[in-house]
Amino acid sequence: MDFTEKTLNQAYKFQGKIMRARVDQVELPNGRTATREVCEHVGGVGVLPIDQDGNVILVRQFRYPYGETIYEIPAGKMDHGPEDAAACGLRELQEETGFTAGRLIELGCIYPSPGFLDEIVYLFAAMDLSPGQCNPDEDEFVERVTMPFAELEQRILTDEIKDGKTMAAAYRARLKGLI
Repeated sequence: MDFTEKTLNQAYKFQGKIMRARVDQVELPNGRTATREVCEHVGGVGVLPIDQDGNVILVRQFRYPYGETIYEIPAGKMDHGPEDAAACGLRELQEETGFTAGRLIELGCIYPSPGFLDEIVYLFAAMDLSPGQCNPDEDEFVERVTMPFAELEQRILTDEIKDGKTMAAAYRARLKGLI
């Protein structure tokens, strides 16, 4: 069966710097119509830094939509103009942790919330790390946190780490034998 929905019309309701929101009317596979709310996002990158001892480097930062300070992998939006995902990941790694990577290994991509959001987050593991100076954006306040991979997994298990890209990157790194 073909599940494709045909777009009949689109109406943009909001346009910001990193996202746009629209309401679409679509024709369903059975011929009926429905409404779809879509948030268009510039996309992002997340990097799981793994040091020579098998520790991971995360950042803690306040996330306004949730009103919480959370642990997550260094990450950022692809909002610096045309940019390759790997270059974005390396930039975010350096800005948020100070580290540079000798190797960047692709971990694939995820669709964070495919019911309404078109964002794609590209995931990488950073290996052969060299320390350096953090350089966060002026509106970004982060704390670098190093922990054993087993602790990361335990914090995911106990719901202390809730960030989807962090969980996906950790799982994929485990599946690829990087840990």
